[in-house]
Amino acid sequence: MSLATIGIIGGIVLLLLLVLSVPVGFALALVGAVGFAIAQNPNSALHMLVSIFYENFTKYDLSVIPLFIFMGQIAFYAGISKRLFDAAYKWLGRLPGGIALATMGASAGFGAVCGSGPASAATMTSVAMPEMRKHGFALDLGAGIVAAGSSLGILIPPSVVVIVYAIMTENSPAKLFSASVVPSIIITGLFLVYIFVICKLHPEYSPQSPKFTWKERFLSLLNVSETLALFLLVMGGMLFFGWFTPTEAAAIGAGGSMLIAVCRRSLTWKILWKASMETIRTSCMVLIIVTGALVFGRFLATTGITSNLAENLTVMPGPAWCKMAVILFFFMIAGCFVDALALVMLTMPIFLPVILALGYDPIWFGIMVVLLVQLGVITPPVGVNVYVVSGIEREVPMQQIFKRALPFAGIIVIGVILLMLFPDLALALPRVLYK
Repeated sequence: MSLATIGIIGGIVLLLLLVLSVPVGFALALVGAVGFAIAQNPNSALHMLVSIFYENFTKYDLSVIPLFIFMGQIAFYAGISKRLFDAAYKWLGRLPGGIALATMGASAGFGAVCGSGPASAATMTSVAMPEMRKHGFALDLGAGIVAAGSSLGILIPPSVVVIVYAIMTENSPAKLFSASVVPSIIITGLFLVYIFVICKLHPEYSPQSPKFTWKERFLSLLNVSETLALFLLVMGGMLFFGWFTPTEAAAIGAGGSMLIAVCRRSLTWKILWKASMETIRTSCMVLIIVTGALVFGRFLATTGITSNLAENLTVMPGPAWCKMAVILFFFMIAGCFVDALALVMLTMPIFLPVILALGYDPIWFGIMVVLLVQLGVITPPVGVNVYVVSGIEREVPMQQIFKRALPFAGIIVIGVILLMLFPDLALALPRVLYK
């Protein structure tokens, strides 16, 4: 049996395991180890398995994952989202769709300190939907806005998906974070414009919000000033000034979020326990998936499938951008069926050599992939953010939430097209910061 045949059979077995709901990380590691043993020999497979697991679970750079997750968990349990929403509402409430604009702005802000789409969706549903109901805002539109806004945490740094992509492709997390800044601003801005336009065209969706004084507005900013300062310190110190490595920035973010919660007397032993346990649970899941994906990637490399695919795609007739468009279309479709993190883990060992062979920048490609998997959390059938919102806001049918979220999916596709046409939207900032 040829090595390529072994690789194909391994891919089929992996898909079957995933269909049977075997955890992604264990399925990747199992298929990778057994496949490597068949392709090489059992002793080599055992040595490879032990070395990869040991190296990854003792690697200093990977500590960035639990630290940023812990920062988000403290923010989640300490009520930062409520203060962000209050500040955004006082500043944007008088505009058409003001309460929805405030929800989107707060979702973007919370995504910057949380990094988890489902956690952001659950939090913003609990915070924003009662206010929308009280002010007579269209609940189906509001639920769609919450689901879409919560997806921004996948793109806005510090995103766990971006960190994992950086680890898988051996690129700098700081470079990828800087590359995501401009696309994050563009997508968030387009989301806000869409909300403003639809509420301007349909005033019945959004009744007039109360008027707030300038004093109330500036006081609301004071309530989130320490959170904004922490975010600017972490991101600015890492991206713009070079004060911290990504791991150091994550440690400062985690410690700073705890300090803010203590000063506001919102950190209890119960909250600290919940945040710690959730951080351990999520970090172990992510690290197992990362390690399993590396084992599976080593197996694929041994079979020669990745190098053959890269070679065949490179010599195929047609311009490189057509081949790239096909790859991106694959991610757009696959993201609707596979979890964002799992999709990145599964596909990077296969597609990274292809991208490099076609001459594309892996930093730019990473941002494109993150944008496309962002689609999957608000589109059927996976649409995890929609399921979270629907589970909390039971008055709105799930079909209506998907319907209201789909225009935002279209906006993300527009963002992908813009980045395809103008790669410097993602690459200009890393180029300036990391000459």
